[in-house]
Amino acid sequence: MEGSALIVPGIALAAALASPLGGLLAVWLRPSSLLLSAAVGLAGGVLLGTFAFEMLPKALEMAGLSWAVAGFAFGFGLVYLLDLYVNRWEVAGPEADQSDRVKRHHRRRKPRGGSTSVLAGGTSSEEIIEGIAIGVGGALDPSTALIVGIAIAVDNISEAMSIGELILSEDQGRAKRRILFWTSLIGLALFASALVGWFALGRIPDAVQGVLFALGAGGMFYLTVTDLVPEAESHQFQQSAALAIGAGFLLILILSELM
Repeated sequence: MEGSALIVPGIALAAALASPLGGLLAVWLRPSSLLLSAAVGLAGGVLLGTFAFEMLPKALEMAGLSWAVAGFAFGFGLVYLLDLYVNRWEVAGPEADQSDRVKRHHRRRKPRGGSTSVLAGGTSSEEIIEGIAIGVGGALDPSTALIVGIAIAVDNISEAMSIGELILSEDQGRAKRRILFWTSLIGLALFASALVGWFALGRIPDAVQGVLFALGAGGMFYLTVTDLVPEAESHQFQQSAALAIGAGFLLILILSELM
């Protein structure tokens, strides 16, 4: 643990700074739909590879099958409940038979906050789980924390670009200030929770660390399959999203074998 005393906080800081960087890129570049599909798709592929090749294998090794499954399900369920909470307990896809009913429900009971605050606030909450995953990963193995940190950094850049695009489309006047506020808040949530995971939770028994790592994987998996992959596919051209997802997945496969 002593040899990596600065490595893990450094990884967490880099991943946290990726969020305001993504927000600034949204201001400077005004990303096209093709760039967004590639960036968000790459983030989705990188996270999927991180679950498959790093997080879940480590959780299984440390905690065993039953506890790893329980941790994953609990983390998945936490973020699912957060999603339901901010959306007043009603969600449906645009092509779902229930879509019109859910829209009527949201006209009567608006989601908790505007579209920007719901997206950014929900992302900030999810960053707490991701930060803990970096911290616990560092306690297990610094190379694991590095791979998880890379995945989250790529994810944060793409999410911040999406948040920036949304804010720019809603408000040209104070857009830059709002983008920096929300993306900095997201980065701060990640960094603080990573330090908690590293300094506090890193001293708990190995089996409990494995469960917490599986919990982080479950929460991040929910975000990937409900937000990142659909968002990337909605902007795709010539299946640019699928190509980016595949590239991100292979990138983590290669990194996990080399480290």
